[in-house]
Amino acid sequence: MKKIVIFGATGNTGLCALYYAVKKGLHVRAFVRDESKIPEGLRNEVEAVVGDVVNAEQVSKAVSDREGVVVVLGTRNDLSPTTVLSEGLKNIVEAMKRHKVEKVSLCLSAFLFYEPNAVPVIFKDLNADHRRMLDIIKNSELKWIAVLPPHIADSPQTQYIVKYDESPGRVVSKHDLGAFLVDSLVQPEHYGKVCGITSHTQ
Repeated sequence: MKKIVIFGATGNTGLCALYYAVKKGLHVRAFVRDESKIPEGLRNEVEAVVGDVVNAEQVSKAVSDREGVVVVLGTRNDLSPTTVLSEGLKNIVEAMKRHKVEKVSLCLSAFLFYEPNAVPVIFKDLNADHRRMLDIIKNSELKWIAVLPPHIADSPQTQYIVKYDESPGRVVSKHDLGAFLVDSLVQPEHYGKVCGITSHTQ
């Protein structure tokens, strides 16, 4: 795989995936709302596409001619009710089918491993949209990897542990998470799996 597109490429984890993919020598298209948030050192290394994930045509153009898709959509610190993430994912899935792109990794949240009444109240609305995203990707018939990280730490890259259908730990380095989102696209053992992830050193 040589050509990927990253949605949410300038968020905390998205930037780590972006750096990692460039370091691997991939041709990376970064779908962003604000091109100025791409670090200066990366601007000549990636193809920036400015758009809104709820705009189906912009999403379709971003997916065209790619071989894999990384979805790291977020709301930054806005925890209010939203459907933007799930609506955006619908557009991404439809674009992938239109352009015959099969492989997608998706960053959600370890709260999806919890029973709904165990999710902290402050995160319930965001978690509800993450749940909609998980349902969309499970029904997509694509080669998908759903990654449900715990607390994402600003710590160095290490070796990471992945388990299916459960969270193996409480913390993951944002660099480990970014790396797995990229690497898993070419690791068939993870296709169709809901993955928990943690870093070795916590």
